Amino acid sequence: MRSTSRSGFTLIELLLVIGIIALLASIVIAAINPTKQLADARNAQRNSDAVTILNAVYQYSVDNNGALPSTLTGGVTWQVCNNTGNPSAVCYDDIVPSQSLVDLKQALVPKYLVGIPHDPSIPDPTSASGTNYMIYKDQETRRITVTAPAAENGLVINVTR
Repeated sequence: MRSTSRSGFTLIELLLVIGIIALLASIVIAAINPTKQLADARNAQRNSDAVTILNAVYQYSVDNNGALPSTLTGGVTWQVCNNTGNPSAVCYDDIVPSQSLVDLKQALVPKYLVGIPHDPSIPDPTSASGTNYMIYKDQETRRITVTAPAAENGLVINVTR
């Protein structure tokens, strides 16, 4: 009589290996934290967009003997709008209708910007007139600040010049 020996793994061994792999995978995913990584990437885009808007406003000012776009009056915080449809239409905010909006598109596009940047959290920028960027001119210091109020992870993105 021949004895046959079976080679392979038992069910317990397989379950143990699968459990260890699942534990290691959960530790790696927690360490990487893709949600935070994506939010950080969107915040980097917001910071870049704020700098881009501010640079375009200042380049406009340099080219126009220190004058800012006529829609920028001091002492008021404006939401930058992106009038993507009819350029002569009134710029309005879909989310907060009472919010003051400034249309920089006519002054800055296409000479200083290819297009007005929009917040990366806006799913369809072509359907929204608001960009989620705010611009403020201080009356005393004459400094301009561009803010991204939709910043994530508790950050406040302000770029002042």
